[in-house]
Amino acid sequence: MFSYRCDHRRGSPGGPGYTRPQMALRFPTCWPLVCALLPFSACASALLDRLLEQAPDVPPQVLTLALEARDCAAEIGAAPPTSRLAVVDYSRPSTERRLWLFDLPTQRLLHAEYVAHGRGSGENLAHAFSNVEGSHQSSLGLFLTDDTYTGGNGYSLRLDGLEPGTNDQARDRLIVMHGASYVDPVQALRQGRLGRSFGCPALRPVVARAVIDDLKNHQLLFAYYPDPVWLARSPYLGCSRRLTQQATPRDAEATRPVGS
Repeated sequence: MFSYRCDHRRGSPGGPGYTRPQMALRFPTCWPLVCALLPFSACASALLDRLLEQAPDVPPQVLTLALEARDCAAEIGAAPPTSRLAVVDYSRPSTERRLWLFDLPTQRLLHAEYVAHGRGSGENLAHAFSNVEGSHQSSLGLFLTDDTYTGGNGYSLRLDGLEPGTNDQARDRLIVMHGASYVDPVQALRQGRLGRSFGCPALRPVVARAVIDDLKNHQLLFAYYPDPVWLARSPYLGCSRRLTQQATPRDAEATRPVGS
C-alpha cells in the first residue's frame, strides 16, 4: 500500500534534505496534494478539469500537454514533482493574456498575464522559435526555474531549458523572466502588438516580482506552440506511451514459458 503522510518536513523540491514523498490514497483530506503529485492519470484528468475551471481561457489541449510534460519530467527524474506550473501559449497573439501560473496542490490559478516573445519570433503572432544565441527568438518546451538576481532588466528569474536542441541553451543565451516597460497592453492596442524581447518571457513591470516570486526555485514553465517538429521530438510529450512501449518487451520476456 502506498503511504503519504501529508507533512512538509522533507524539505522543498530541489532543496537540501528533499526526498520524494510516497503517494497514498488513504487520506481523503490530502487528495488535492496527492492528485498534484501523482503521474498523469484519471486523477490528473480531475486536476485538469479543476484548473480549466480556474482558467477557462487556457486551451485544454495546451494545459493537457503542460501537465503531461511536468509529470513526465518527474517520472524520468529530470525535475522534481513541482507544485507550481506556468504555461505560456505562444500561439495566441501578444495582445492577449497568454501566461497562466497555477498552484497545483491547491488547484488555484495564481496569475493570468501578458508575456512578450522575442523580436525574432514575429510581430503580434509568434511563428519562429530558436535555441540559438543571437536569434532573438523565444524557445519552446519545458524549463526549470532557478534563483533570482537583479541585473540590467531589474529583478529577474533564471531559467534552465530541459529539452536538448530545443531550449537547453537558455542559460547561455541569458533567457530569463523579467519585467519590461514595453510589455504594456495599452500601448499594444495602439501599435498592434506588445513590445518584444531578445527572447526572454518578459512581463509587465507591475506584476513581474509577484510572478517571479511565485515561480522561482525549481518550478516549471511550459512554453507551447503547435510546432510539429517540437511536438514529435520533445522528450516530455508522449512519455507514458513510450514507457509502456519500452516495458512491453521486458514484460513479454518475463512471461515467456521456460524453454520457448
